Amino acid sequence: MTESERASVTEKKEKKTGKLVFSVCTWLLTAGCFYLVWGKINTAAVLEDQEAIEYLLTFFEEANWVLWLGIMVPYSVFFFIVDTHATWRVIRWFNVSDIELKAILPIRASAYILSLVNEQVGKGAMSLYLLRRHDVPGWEALSSMIFLGIVEIYQLLIFSSVGVLLYFARVQEASSVLPLDLILPAVFVSAFLYLPIHVAYFRGRLLKKFTLRDRPLFHALRQGMPRHYLLVLLFKAPNLVGAVIVYTVALGLFHVDVGFGQMLAFLPVIFLAAALPLPFHAGALLLWTVLFPSYPEVGAFSLVMHTFFVIFNAIIGTLFLPRANRELFD
Repeated sequence: MTESERASVTEKKEKKTGKLVFSVCTWLLTAGCFYLVWGKINTAAVLEDQEAIEYLLTFFEEANWVLWLGIMVPYSVFFFIVDTHATWRVIRWFNVSDIELKAILPIRASAYILSLVNEQVGKGAMSLYLLRRHDVPGWEALSSMIFLGIVEIYQLLIFSSVGVLLYFARVQEASSVLPLDLILPAVFVSAFLYLPIHVAYFRGRLLKKFTLRDRPLFHALRQGMPRHYLLVLLFKAPNLVGAVIVYTVALGLFHVDVGFGQMLAFLPVIFLAAALPLPFHAGALLLWTVLFPSYPEVGAFSLVMHTFFVIFNAIIGTLFLPRANRELFD
């Protein structure tokens, strides 16, 4: 075996070991999150002189499931339309200028099916479509998905900062476990200070000798101007506003007394925690119980909300799947 072959084998082993360590760590963290949430639920159940399972069953039995479905189904369809429109705009700007919205609909919908397994695989479906149908290099197509992801993070930060500013007293009330009244403002300030540096660097106006931005993976970031970030933010904003309303109403149907302002301040932060690479969105599950210590059962509520949302989106994807298969493989 040559030196280069031995180096290649060693590199593959290191990557395999790294993936294994990462997988073990994420599952251990997930188990820890579920353990902490279950402990909070069990404590609340003891105060009610109930078993934890009985406590949860009572919580779900008292919910108005018909009205809950009545708001979740329309919101899921609404989310799909808004999300697809924003994705179409970004692809038009940075990849294929003459692509039509109706061409994106089946691919974006079918990506929801793949996202049941892994969110990154879902993004890969869009990249594959652009490569096969429009000869867009895979890295450049993926760069548009990265652009969308950055805007989504900043959208959550902006909405959350507005909510924290307007309802700071509620944030202080929820800071008994973590000093959220200090952590959240620090995160907001850091993110907003970084944004102009980010745009200036990828536009080639800052740190010109550092050529990381020249890689195909950052194609959309090099092309993106401030107006692009702002427009995508506005295109996707209806989904987050709708989520705040839906979660506020849904919690009311589960007899949890939470106001719109509290949701506006906390839900974007919870969505950020959901973006952590943990199975079952365990980070968000734990954060729900931290932010709403009086209602530890909201951890289970969030799991139900997320599960329904991804499954119903996957059902939407199955309706478009025949057309998506023709676009990808015919």
